[in-house]
Amino acid sequence: ENGRCTTKLESMGFRVGQGLIERFTKDTARFKDELDIMKFICKDFWTTVFKKQIDNLRTNHQGIYVLQDNKFRLLTQMSSGKQYLEHAPKYLAFTCGLIRGGLSNLGIKSIVTAEVSSMPACK
Repeated sequence: ENGRCTTKLESMGFRVGQGLIERFTKDTARFKDELDIMKFICKDFWTTVFKKQIDNLRTNHQGIYVLQDNKFRLLTQMSSGKQYLEHAPKYLAFTCGLIRGGLSNLGIKSIVTAEVSSMPACK
């Protein structure tokens, strides 16, 4: 039951991400590479959706990107202790879908996962 709900949230986020990225990129020039797309996601897309930029973007230059938000809006209302740490990934399923949907519409097939080691930060 829990996994099914998470999957449903992720797929809803995927559809929303596809629509948002279509709207946000209609007046922008083509991106020259994958890194440019990720920079767009971290700056413009994230700012429009969450009212702040991603705090850190890392890559291994082999197709793996790590986006880090040190004060993620959806987790800031929860306890900053370890009390809700195990439940935090459920709140990130929609956001993972949002990113995956946006990347999909920009031509990048991806797997998006979320990791929370201390609240309200997430990777």
